[in-house]
Amino acid sequence: MTEAILLVGGKGTRLRPLTVHTPKPMVPAAGVPFLTHQLARARAAGVDHIVLATSYLAEVFEPHFGDGSALGLHLEYVTEREPLGTGGAIRNVAGRLRSGPDEPVLIFNGDILTGLDIRALVDTHESTGADVSLHLTKVADPRAYGLVPTDDTGRVLAFLEKPQTPEEIVTDQINAGAYVFRRSVIDTIPAGRPVSVERETFPGLLAAGAHLQGMVDSTYWLDLGTPAAFVRGSADLVMGRAPSPAVPGRRGDRLILPTARVAPDAKLTGGTVVGEGAFVAEGARVSGSTILPGAVIEPGAVVTDSLIGSRARVGERSVLTGAVVGDGAVVGADNELRDGVRVWCDARIPAGAVRFSSDQ
Repeated sequence: MTEAILLVGGKGTRLRPLTVHTPKPMVPAAGVPFLTHQLARARAAGVDHIVLATSYLAEVFEPHFGDGSALGLHLEYVTEREPLGTGGAIRNVAGRLRSGPDEPVLIFNGDILTGLDIRALVDTHESTGADVSLHLTKVADPRAYGLVPTDDTGRVLAFLEKPQTPEEIVTDQINAGAYVFRRSVIDTIPAGRPVSVERETFPGLLAAGAHLQGMVDSTYWLDLGTPAAFVRGSADLVMGRAPSPAVPGRRGDRLILPTARVAPDAKLTGGTVVGEGAFVAEGARVSGSTILPGAVIEPGAVVTDSLIGSRARVGERSVLTGAVVGDGAVVGADNELRDGVRVWCDARIPAGAVRFSSDQ
């Protein structure tokens, strides 16, 4: 097992405004671009050649990671002219693969944080002789996901769209977004047009009698598609709940990057990250949040489960809970922002302009 494809072309629309200037896999989680954690875990599992399938803001990946040698990898980049979907993206990079027809190719989605045992998935693929093997995970409420029932040997029986009624929930197993393909199977995906691996490729292979194997691994798994999930994933990395060899510091309640400044009486808890050049002023309390590079948290502000964008500013005594503040935005003093509010990049909220409670 020496090579992989990483699908990093999505626009990350559910994460906006975080992804206005930055592609989703490059948004910092636990102090480094999220993609760094995926690359490091793949390398730790023995992968040495990775092709990145890029599209949205494709120009930012190679300047940051280069040829991958700093991570012990050989990285290549292929950019889609038009979005091709998951299957189309896989097919589009096939020419850069080196594997023989029967050799395994690992495929990751660029927005999943997981503790998957990568080697175990590859071993399952090879020991069962599967054409494609899928990482499956169990979730308490599968209604938001496509279901993947398997038989008692783990062989996939069907791919079921999001269930609409209780009777349709025939399993709690879902597609967790990591696969091993037999190299020759990739060449059967139609080239030059959008293809969904979930809706077209997998059901088509199953209908044609191919062997699709599921491996249930219910260790840590989180889809980082929403701001709340992204903030939680970053905090879990800092606290050691989610595994990664790429966290730049000791696991614990907080991670302060080298050029960040934090006042002695400021309180940081819950896996908070303070990025390069950021400043947390006296009396501020920050819990479970990500403060991106160059941002400022002014005296007495309280920030909980929120993400503060690069060069943004949160004013004195403002209280933010479950909020996202875009790059360069300013939240004036004495504001109160809650529960999924998104402040767009470079926006300005005057002092005392937004509240959920009375002013008394």
